[in-house]
Amino acid sequence: MSGTVRLDELPVAVRTRVLTLVADVLPEVPQLPAALRKVAGFAPARRARLGGQAITAGLADEDLRDRIAHQVSVRRQDELVALRDGTMHDSLEAAALDWLVRPQGWTRRLDTSVSEVEQHAAQQQEAVVQAREERWQQRAEQAEAELRDLRASYRQQVEGYKAEVSQLRRKLGEARAQRRDVDEEAVAAAHAAEEGRAAAEVALAAREKEVRRLRAEVERLEAEARQGRRGGRSEKEQATARTRVLLDTILDAAAGLRRELALPPVTTSPGERVEESLAAPEVPGPRAVPEVGPALLEQYLSLPRSRLVVDGYNVSMGAWSGSSLEAQRTRLLTAMAPLVARTGAETTVVFDGADADTRPPTSQPRGVKVLFSPKGVIADEVIGQLVEAEPRGRVVLVVSDDREVQARCQRAGARAVASAALLGLLGG
Repeated sequence: MSGTVRLDELPVAVRTRVLTLVADVLPEVPQLPAALRKVAGFAPARRARLGGQAITAGLADEDLRDRIAHQVSVRRQDELVALRDGTMHDSLEAAALDWLVRPQGWTRRLDTSVSEVEQHAAQQQEAVVQAREERWQQRAEQAEAELRDLRASYRQQVEGYKAEVSQLRRKLGEARAQRRDVDEEAVAAAHAAEEGRAAAEVALAAREKEVRRLRAEVERLEAEARQGRRGGRSEKEQATARTRVLLDTILDAAAGLRRELALPPVTTSPGERVEESLAAPEVPGPRAVPEVGPALLEQYLSLPRSRLVVDGYNVSMGAWSGSSLEAQRTRLLTAMAPLVARTGAETTVVFDGADADTRPPTSQPRGVKVLFSPKGVIADEVIGQLVEAEPRGRVVLVVSDDREVQARCQRAGARAVASAALLGLLGG
């Protein structure tokens, strides 16, 4: 590598670490471009993830990169000392600091560090592949063991059937011998008297019936033995038949449910919107938020079964940014109580809790639901899920100045309302 190496030429792991280092010090860098000033206003956990493209574009400016490198040097003096002394053992950290700060001899160290990072990534990939192969080997050995057990079981059943067939054949031979004896006795009795001959014929018929029954029993057992030998081959066919019956049952149940609910036929397909956007000569920009004043907002909220979702911190930070977050929450919820009581709208206020380990205690006014987004999930995502869960046609209003939130809610059929309209109703 040379001194003109670009960020996109570095391995993915090194680029990610560079973006993390820059995101940590971005608010402290003077004279940021407009795009990076917006990224600097994000929460620390969101800067590198949501502003990665803007940071990458900004680092192409050597003057801006120098200012950022200065702030990183102030933050990470100990690491830079270890880097210059050659005592740093973390190749990923060394490569990121060398590329960003560029101390003396950085190009030589960067080549070595990048090679170690790539070698470590290759070793990890090889370990993953080896672990996968070991799992498949274990599964194959387990399947072979089960097959051996199954064959042994079938072999034992066949041996049992053979023993039973031998016993029945022995009984058949004895029956035939008995029949010969009966025949001889019948011939002798025929010379003695007609009655004796008739009795002998009856006995002979009984013996023949027994022979037929035994033959049928032998045939049945032989058929069962053949069926047992075919059991292994037909197991897959039986499983397929059971699956087909289950599938037919599910399809019949779905058809019955469709008739029960009187569902209309589907007239559109999920791909139509994509097809329309590709066929259009120009891509329209995001829809502007319709102008909704305080009076019109109150009319909407007074409609039957209306739904109001408020982006809590987005509204409170715009109105009372000089107060603490707790004071903002209390003031917003207290001001909304009379509005909800007056209009009867189903109301939910969502606060961002993505970076908090615990939820602060909050007093919920009557008729107002208060939600905090789970750890690692921003409030924008929770608001989007709430709106998308509502049926099309219901009056749903979302109060937020965040353009992404407004666009997502409008796509879901909700009406986006600026914070000023709600603050006008609340008297704030």
